[in-house]
Amino acid sequence: MRGTGFGYPTYMEGEVVFNTGMVGYTETLTDPSYRGQILCLTYPLIGNYGVPDFNLKDQFGLPRFFESTSIQVRGLIVQNLSTSASHWSSVRTLDEWLYDQKIPGIYGVDTRELTKRLRTHGVMMGAINVNTTSSSKRSTKSVAVEGKISSRTQGSRLNLLRIKEQLEGSTYEGVNFMPEVSTEEAKFYDSVVEDIKSRNTKRIVLLDTGTKFSIIRNILSSGFSVVVLPWDTDYDSLKKYDPAGVVISNGPGDPEICTATINTAKRLIEESIPTLGICLGNQILALAAGARTYKLKYGHRGQNKPCIDKNNNTTYITSQNHGYGIDALSLQKTDFTTWFYNPDDETIEGIQHNSKPIIGVQFHPEASPGPYDCLFVFEKFRDIIKNCDSLTTAH
Repeated sequence: MRGTGFGYPTYMEGEVVFNTGMVGYTETLTDPSYRGQILCLTYPLIGNYGVPDFNLKDQFGLPRFFESTSIQVRGLIVQNLSTSASHWSSVRTLDEWLYDQKIPGIYGVDTRELTKRLRTHGVMMGAINVNTTSSSKRSTKSVAVEGKISSRTQGSRLNLLRIKEQLEGSTYEGVNFMPEVSTEEAKFYDSVVEDIKSRNTKRIVLLDTGTKFSIIRNILSSGFSVVVLPWDTDYDSLKKYDPAGVVISNGPGDPEICTATINTAKRLIEESIPTLGICLGNQILALAAGARTYKLKYGHRGQNKPCIDKNNNTTYITSQNHGYGIDALSLQKTDFTTWFYNPDDETIEGIQHNSKPIIGVQFHPEASPGPYDCLFVFEKFRDIIKNCDSLTTAH
């Protein structure tokens, strides 16, 4: 399996995964949930609309076309790379963006064959090793061997044995990516340019385990202010911000690694604090309640994943990016029940507490990229908070 290198000339290892989405590569590549992974995009043509200006902001001052401040994937694999771009917002090509962000990529790869291999054998560790010659920064060749994605300069020989030896000691399991993706300090967001601390707007605490800008955007759109806190913030520190509710974000890696967040989630459940878990946050809520999680064979990464709401038997098309799931049998021993499930493989896609104002979804209700069919999850969370306020006022 051969291809041509692009982006930045470097060696990079990561867990090789695939995404079946057709659009939104700028949002996808900046999603912190991909931290530590080499991404294969199955859509055959990538880069044709270029990369927009990061300074294009929405009404809240958030970047419109990016989900974090930088590319999060460790490498990119595509079939056809568009070396020219045409779009009113484009300021550079995908190749130039990856080069600027020091991320390697390869194109001309049979991504369909690679995806079939990952579906058959499961996700696996791989490496991209893009080299350059003095005559050209883009003059590279790539090769995939037994699912280990590697590349070499044209005319040179690739030391496959050395690559395999290096990969023997490389792992995705058990790695804590939280220090790389979470905020280091409290960050405040609001819809107006004022000091948020002086306002009476109800506040949501967003525990940042690798959040996307679009989650912040949708919380703000629901009428709340937001304070983003580090992933390991304890319950007592969180409560000092007097939140109306708490959102536990998406993020990368094994949810069991997030012990500090799990401990905080346990207190949120005990104290009946209105809480919404998204993706990784959904798994953290389940773990906090006593359920177990497990690694999926090749995960769910795409923009057309069906999920059925068990409350009304309605099917929604969702955007997803996760490699772990909640064990259904262990969830039955908790006070949570299944809210959504995936009809393709019967995996749990959402949970709801039997008696407390706490819900979680495995998919991305904020989409970005993907369909907006499930934005109602944010509306439901807003209604949960409103109902809790009404009960508090009544008493």
